[in-house]
Amino acid sequence: MRSSTSDTKKGSYPFSAKKGYDPFFAAALVVVALGAGVSAAVKINGAGATFPYPIYSKWFSEYNKLHPDVEINYQSIGSGGGIRQIQAQTVFFGATDGPMTPDQLQASPSKILHFPTVLGAVVPVYNIPNVRAELKFSGSLLADIFLGKVTKWNDPAIAKLNPGVSLPGSDITVVHRSDGSGTTYIWVDYLSKTSPEFLKKVGVNTSVNWPTGVGGRGNEGVSALVTQTPGALGYVELIYALQNKISYGTVQNMAGEFVKASVESVTAAASAAANPKDKAMSKAMIDFMKWALTDGQKYCGDLGYAPLPADVVKLELAALGRVKTS
Repeated sequence: MRSSTSDTKKGSYPFSAKKGYDPFFAAALVVVALGAGVSAAVKINGAGATFPYPIYSKWFSEYNKLHPDVEINYQSIGSGGGIRQIQAQTVFFGATDGPMTPDQLQASPSKILHFPTVLGAVVPVYNIPNVRAELKFSGSLLADIFLGKVTKWNDPAIAKLNPGVSLPGSDITVVHRSDGSGTTYIWVDYLSKTSPEFLKKVGVNTSVNWPTGVGGRGNEGVSALVTQTPGALGYVELIYALQNKISYGTVQNMAGEFVKASVESVTAAASAAANPKDKAMSKAMIDFMKWALTDGQKYCGDLGYAPLPADVVKLELAALGRVKTS
């Protein structure tokens, strides 16, 4: 279940970014394995993306108050870990920033269903002592920084986009994810679209060989490193920048405008269909999904997430209504 900010993939995915907006959009997806192991109690285990963890925790807690007989546990271990665990059938559902690839789906022992849940954004975050200005970045500039070509905060390429800002001559410490991550996929996918050199040298995947920088595990780890390291520049889901009060910049879109990520600026569309088998667990999961798509959406705004559009909710509820749990 989930989403993020930057130039999103368009095409054969269950969601797409609003046309004309380059900054990084993503959708939190819940992936459900059909035919996962049966349990006598209605206790559902899941694992995956760190981005939606705050809203998932809130959802599962609130839902348990309404339905004490249903316990949902979620491990925030990254999209890659969530995909591996659902393939190994050690969890009933996983969460990822982007949909599983055809190869990943084929390698799974049971059928996998995707359900988008919430939306968010991946943003460039930085820690520059004594600089309070909201910095502007282009995709090509960010690509050069993450390639190790731009290494100083007062580099002419940064200064050109930020006239009037007194930038220090200190080094830029690049911070990236060290684990398999849907957030990384969104970030490098965008940078690869804006920089042929980045595409060639780094490429697009949930885990890449970074030419420079230090790694942090999860959005939590990257947030901590950026906060603790003067001169740091990294990327995290918007909710982590907001919760940790980390400065984040605007990103130039295809129209040349600098866009700041916010709940209002994130939009997407998604649909899915399903058919799990274990009756008790499947019914509990479907009931929870219906609640999360309706009553649960009211908790999104306070935590910095964009609620799903009404037409998307309608499509997903219709798809859930077709799911047979017996």
